[in-house]
Amino acid sequence: MTASVSFYNNWKAAISDVALRSATIKATLHTSTYTFAATHSVYADLTNELTTANGYTNGGQSLASITWGQTSGTATFDAADTVWTASGGSIVARRLVLRAVGTFNSQVDPLLLSVLLDTTPADVTATTGNTLTMQWNASGIFTLA
Repeated sequence: MTASVSFYNNWKAAISDVALRSATIKATLHTSTYTFAATHSVYADLTNELTTANGYTNGGQSLASITWGQTSGTATFDAADTVWTASGGSIVARRLVLRAVGTFNSQVDPLLLSVLLDTTPADVTATTGNTLTMQWNASGIFTLA
């Protein structure tokens, strides 16, 4: 899959919050009717998340093996690839959103970034027995110089 990443404005401001470095980060999937807005700031602002069905659980999946690194002044955020296995029907999504779980800078469950899963744009579908995998870039999910 090809992807396009967009950051939420509040995340750019909140990145300095040291507590975020140990936060649980969750990935949620959204339908084509969710429209990214850089001004969305918290999970409650999101619309059109997939419902709990076919191998997806509403509320999202926690990222595994999260790492923060810094080399020569460039900070890197990374995690293991995120995988959902379709069961009992297809998983169909257009966007993936990452959010921190908890309260940071007075915001409950702040949004980090949104990924357009296919830059056409088109829906991405995993049929029963197959996986929808967000394969993060080998250089990290994002870097900040």
